Amino acid sequence: MRKRWALCGIVAGLLTMAGCGNSGTATNPGTDTNATAGGGPAGSPTSAPTSKVEAPKPIVLPAGTTIPVILSSTLSSRTSSPGDDFEGSTAEPVSVGGEVAIPKGAHVTGTVLNTKKQGAFAGQGVLSIKLTRISVRGKGYAVETSAFTETVKGKGKRTAVVTGGGAAVGALIGGLAGGGKGAAIGAGVGGGGGLAASGATGGKNVTLPAETRVNFKLAEDLTIEP
Repeated sequence: MRKRWALCGIVAGLLTMAGCGNSGTATNPGTDTNATAGGGPAGSPTSAPTSKVEAPKPIVLPAGTTIPVILSSTLSSRTSSPGDDFEGSTAEPVSVGGEVAIPKGAHVTGTVLNTKKQGAFAGQGVLSIKLTRISVRGKGYAVETSAFTETVKGKGKRTAVVTGGGAAVGALIGGLAGGGKGAAIGAGVGGGGGLAASGATGGKNVTLPAETRVNFKLAEDLTIEP
């Protein structure tokens, strides 16, 4: 009888020890059943890779690009002086590769390079101007352009050229041919000589009234920021 009770005690002890061993394995602190292989909580969504948005690139206008300008004020070889500033706006958008770099109406400034009244230099009047600055989306850019030069000789025959040749427009408006303001005369003519416009006028000095369209050509590359 005593042996039976002793045997029962041994079996009970063994069962108790086996239960304790299984409990220790289940509560192993080194195993986290709530953690994923990536270390994040189970069930949390995997973050998708973010695509980088490419920033707009600057636009480069190469030398030789035409900048068409409408003058805001009248310039004259009789009243203007070298160093005088003038203002205007772009007559149409300037694009490169189908992308607009300079919008229509962008503000521009320029300077008078040379003026001579008729009779002061071999009987001809001379007016020479160029652009110096342009504003695009509120940011100003210094520019270097070819000079636009117009002369009047003898009895009023006048010509307009762009230094360096190429097509140019010096639309002669209003008083250049005795017409009213806004009546345009003149056309763009391409060629090595750079002849832009010619006509007859009774005036003795070169005059470019307000609203005259003049084409300037960039002498250097111009980079426009986006």
